[in-house]
Amino acid sequence: MAWLVGLSGVPGVGKSTIARAFAGETGALWLRVDHVEQAMRESHIQTDDLADGGYAALQAVAAAALEHGFDVLAHSLNPIQLTQVAWRAATAEKNGRHLDVELSFSDKAAHRQRVEIRASDVPGRALSDWPAVLDRRYEPFTSADLQLDTGALTVAKAAARIRAATAVAEAQSHG
Repeated sequence: MAWLVGLSGVPGVGKSTIARAFAGETGALWLRVDHVEQAMRESHIQTDDLADGGYAALQAVAAAALEHGFDVLAHSLNPIQLTQVAWRAATAEKNGRHLDVELSFSDKAAHRQRVEIRASDVPGRALSDWPAVLDRRYEPFTSADLQLDTGALTVAKAAARIRAATAVAEAQSHG
């Protein structure tokens, strides 16, 4: 049974870095909402508000990948309970396994520094500055399976904890 790991958190907590490591180690299909939304902005679509368009498109791709047996790493801000629930629904629709991972950064000064020095790895995509990160609407998860403070973990340790959580859940489903 295929996995969908939902990797979520505010800008600058390390989602992209951890996703790159996890996908590289596991071979999971890395689906990133930033790529989809940037492609939508660059297309002929005339809108200033993509609303949930990028999420809806990515959830459809994730469901198709799960149906074909691919493990998926869904990387997005995932700021509200509506989107958090939608990822679980995409997994359930294809009888996949699901793991929600919420990343945070408890050291605000270090988080701010990370936000201010990072560079975009999605061509054409503007990054949020620190005031925008602070003003961003974000509803913490009420049901995250795993919560990681990326200020206290290396990338390798964070990826290892996610792998371990999927292994434990898989073992429990077989036992």
